[in-house]
Amino acid sequence: MVNRKELDPEKSPGAKFGQRLRQLRDGRGWTQDELGARMGCTGTHISAVETGRRPPTRRFAASADRVFGTGDGLERQSRAVRYTALLEGFPEYVRHEARAAEMRLYEVGVIPGLLQTPEYAATLEADAVRREAITPEQASERVALVAERQATLARSPSPLIFAVLDEGCILRPMGDPEIMDAQFAQLLEFAELPNTALQIAPFRMGARRPFSLPITVLTLPDRSLMSYAESSQRGHLERETSFVLPIVTACHQLQAEALSQAASVALIEQVRKGTP
Repeated sequence: MVNRKELDPEKSPGAKFGQRLRQLRDGRGWTQDELGARMGCTGTHISAVETGRRPPTRRFAASADRVFGTGDGLERQSRAVRYTALLEGFPEYVRHEARAAEMRLYEVGVIPGLLQTPEYAATLEADAVRREAITPEQASERVALVAERQATLARSPSPLIFAVLDEGCILRPMGDPEIMDAQFAQLLEFAELPNTALQIAPFRMGARRPFSLPITVLTLPDRSLMSYAESSQRGHLERETSFVLPIVTACHQLQAEALSQAASVALIEQVRKGTP
């Protein structure tokens, strides 16, 4: 085939997935159109995925697994492709988050994913699409990941979650008033859970605020610690205990300086009502 594009599986997770899809298709002797007909899409779509020009959605990968009889192999492989829109280190962090016994998190500017409503998450990602930072498909996967992460919290025993939000998280509007009202309601419900603590770090803390970027500390079932921190461009997962312990100390200092949960709930209710 003169126009057949050579694939380099080392180029990216998308290229690796595309090569695997092509290998399976070639093994059956199918054209891209024939595979597309079996999967319910076009041959052009198959070509775009094979050459890495379009990331495979979960539905696409699951359909390919069904057609090729590969169990959930392609669906699992596709996760690495979909997560390319996420910051470095975050996909691995999510796997540890799903089994953590305790979480301590601090967020700046936006409600953290574990506490977001689907509508809030969708509004946040829609703006990333508008800025052409991610594709619509990647936005859908990000929103789906928020739901998946929240679902992992509904396990027994429940993880302890200590969440401190910078005051800007609740003052920054996201979408229309109905979306924010539902988001405030979800925060208040979160605060009522027996395994959670929710606090607001007010602006007046000033220099006493120990963090200027989002930070999360996980305590795993074996009591080992790890932290995850983000900048605007990348994330870093730290496993070395000697580096994590100072962050744990700073988290305790942050909780001591932040508003109590009762005062935090009262502030959220005031903002929700639009009262000063």
